[in-house]
Amino acid sequence: MRYYGEEALGLVETLGMVPALYALDHMLKAADVTLVSYENIGSTLVTLMVKGDVAAVEAAVEAGAKAAAQIGKLTAHNVMPRPIKGVGDIVSVHDIDK
Repeated sequence: MRYYGEEALGLVETLGMVPALYALDHMLKAADVTLVSYENIGSTLVTLMVKGDVAAVEAAVEAGAKAAAQIGKLTAHNVMPRPIKGVGDIVSVHDIDK
């Protein structure tokens, strides 16, 4: 999914794929957000990126961060309400529609 910067962007980073998938499941069930992409650096850091309206992204990131921390290691999480369009070029490098 290409991200153009018009919507909020939420990120959750975990140590390992299992907590990331658990977090993603909770994120997508908690609010009306769409997975933009994910970044897997080796077998350790996994970053999930979702988009949607600000309130939905905030709820999704909160749910995902809590879920990841319950079963593994949460390394970071953040919500960017309306990032500049250039951020879209960075996060869409590994978009899931390719």
